[in-house]
Amino acid sequence: MLKPITSEKAVKLIDLENTLLFETGRRETKDGISKEVSTIFGVKVIKVRTLIRSNKKYAYVRLAKENPAIDVATKLGMI
Repeated sequence: MLKPITSEKAVKLIDLENTLLFETGRRETKDGISKEVSTIFGVKVIKVRTLIRSNKKYAYVRLAKENPAIDVATKLGMI
């Protein structure tokens, strides 16, 4: 279960670091998140970082340079 975050910080990460921000389930693993993003959007994931804050888990998914995050964000309707 991936829910995209569309805050100002998330848009800044898309532009500067080619990174997408998602809210995920607490039991999701980094490998599971990586596989889910790559199968759904057909992109190559370089790195997944996670953060747990106020009982919610957030995943920062960095994409390869050949897959611009702005394209995925446009598909999701974030931008």
